[in-house]
Amino acid sequence: MPTEPDPVHYSSLDLPRGDLWVFTYGSLMWDPGIPHIAAEPALLRGFHRAFCIYSSRYRGTVKAPGLVLGLDPGGACKGIVYRIASADKPVALEALWQREMRRGVYRPRLIPVSAPNGRRNALAFVANRTHAGYAGRLAIDDAARIIAGCCGERGPNIDYLVYTLRHLDALGVHDHHLHRLLELVRECQSGNVR
Repeated sequence: MPTEPDPVHYSSLDLPRGDLWVFTYGSLMWDPGIPHIAAEPALLRGFHRAFCIYSSRYRGTVKAPGLVLGLDPGGACKGIVYRIASADKPVALEALWQREMRRGVYRPRLIPVSAPNGRRNALAFVANRTHAGYAGRLAIDDAARIIAGCCGERGPNIDYLVYTLRHLDALGVHDHHLHRLLELVRECQSGNVR
C-alpha cells in the first residue's frame, strides 16, 4: 500500500492576522467542533461539493470505505462561513487539522467567499486529487451503493448525507443531486436496486 505524503501543517500557511473565517460545506456545517463567534451563509465560486473522498475511519472502514464530501473544481458551492476569534485560532486550527488533515486528503486553501456582509478570504478544505483517498467523479448509482452499506466511528454513512441535506435545506439550498442520491441510497438499503 503506498504511503501518503505528510499533510500540510497550518503553521506553514500564510493565514491572516486577527480573526479567521472558515468555509464549511459538509459535516463542518452541522458539527463544526470549533469555537466561533459568528456564522453566515456563504457562496464559494470555482468549486462544488461532491462525494469524492473515501472515508476509512469516520464513515467507513479500511475494508469498506464510505464517502464524504470534498470541494472539487468547477461550479459553485453554498455553505456556512464561521468566524474564529483571533484568540481561539490556535485551538480551532488544531481541532480542524486533527479532523480534516490527518490523511492529507484535503488541501487547505484561502479562497474568497461571498457572504451577506461582504467578501472574505476563508480557509477551505479542497479535495486533493492526487491522494489515494480521492474517489473522483463516481456515478450516482455507485456512490449510493457505497453510502448505503458503510458505517464508521461516527456512524452510518447515510447519516452524514442526511445531516448535510438538513443543513442545506435549512439554509434554503435545495441540492437536487444530493436529494436524488439520498433516494437512491434508501432504495439500495430497502433492496429496491435497479
